[in-house]
Amino acid sequence: MELAVPEAIHILGGGLAGCEAAWQVSRAGLRATLYEMRPAQTTPAHQTDRLAELVCSNSLKSETQYSAPWLLKEELRRLGSLLLEVASRVRVPGGQALTVDRDAFAQEVTRIIESCEGIEVHRRQVTRIPEDGIVIIATGPLTSDALAAEIARLTGAERLYFYDAISPIVDAETIDMSVAFRASRYGKSLDGTADYLNCPLNKEEYDRFVDALLEAQAHTPHIPDDIPYFEACLPIEELARRGRDTLRFGPMKPTGLIDPRTGRRPYAVVQLRQENLRAGSYNMVGFQNYLRYGEQARIFRMIPGLEHAEFLRFGQIHRNTYINAPELLEPTLAMRRLPRLFFAGQIAGVEGYIEAIATGLVAGRNAAALAQGRPLWTPPRETAIGSLCHYVAGADPRHYQPVNITFDLLPPLEEDERRHLGRDRRARHSALCRRALARLEELSLAPV
Repeated sequence: MELAVPEAIHILGGGLAGCEAAWQVSRAGLRATLYEMRPAQTTPAHQTDRLAELVCSNSLKSETQYSAPWLLKEELRRLGSLLLEVASRVRVPGGQALTVDRDAFAQEVTRIIESCEGIEVHRRQVTRIPEDGIVIIATGPLTSDALAAEIARLTGAERLYFYDAISPIVDAETIDMSVAFRASRYGKSLDGTADYLNCPLNKEEYDRFVDALLEAQAHTPHIPDDIPYFEACLPIEELARRGRDTLRFGPMKPTGLIDPRTGRRPYAVVQLRQENLRAGSYNMVGFQNYLRYGEQARIFRMIPGLEHAEFLRFGQIHRNTYINAPELLEPTLAMRRLPRLFFAGQIAGVEGYIEAIATGLVAGRNAAALAQGRPLWTPPRETAIGSLCHYVAGADPRHYQPVNITFDLLPPLEEDERRHLGRDRRARHSALCRRALARLEELSLAPV
């Protein structure tokens, strides 16, 4: 789709994704019109009217070399991310993490964006998506009701979610396979294979687990009107409060399963479903919760087979507006049905500051490419940014959940290299990072 005369590209939302997208558009020599509803219309999470305000933590995650967050940030630096450059200038001590002075960060991003000749900032609420031209929707997890209704109209109301009900994800290598067994209920599955790993509990183990849930400390919301649970998707600790056997007749029901070690049905069972596009990881089915992360690690390691589990993501439930991206988007973040529309940030189904910046960069570059009649850019699959976009566009839409960057999103190493490195996770992670950065170098992906 080529526009004869490049019009201004509309960007809805002045958060991390929107600001990065606007910057990438302007660097391509085009005009960006950035809409931010604050201060005319505020949210429970924001304290100022500045662009790119960090509403929760001031940490942009680990800077430890060869960690997954480090890799994503390193790729963004090499691709010319404005927000990563600002973060480096306003950095404050934070151990191994990239932590920033949040006020200085938002103030500097606002100054740069508002003074950029190629970006025009409008401080007003948008309730209708422009009917022509190229649009990037980056309105974040607290998208206004009016605009959410408009997005639902374009995407289909059934593809728009207003809550994250996220279950923990476990590194497959840390599951004790001498305890966990592979089976589907009654031996049934769509393709004849055993779809789940099952961690069996006897009555004593189940009772201890329930007691721990009832005594656990809940997460303190950072947004005052966060709703900790809703009836359609209750957290496991709330189910436990409704009766000691509620979990056994809910997400931990053992019906149709036989423990091969005993030849009997377990008293209760925790099922783990393999993540289709997350190599080497399993989702704890139905284990969305509102517990502190430390409590989740402690309590879930009480489950037989998970005593040494490493969690790639913890469970959570909070208000969040996001689309079912695998049904709607290409890896370029363009909408399949309406390719002039792009989605970026948390509304596309990514979690975290760096992930929002990454999708903003991809959407901004591709919106500019579309306006100039150039091919759209699909980030290399071997990279962190490419794997993030691949997950957003290609995950199973029936089980789509927002995602942070982790190594299990990246394609695995070749078999020979995996065999050579053995079970040395640090060496494997280093190899994945070197492969990703080499791929960027190989393709000469210089900034626009």
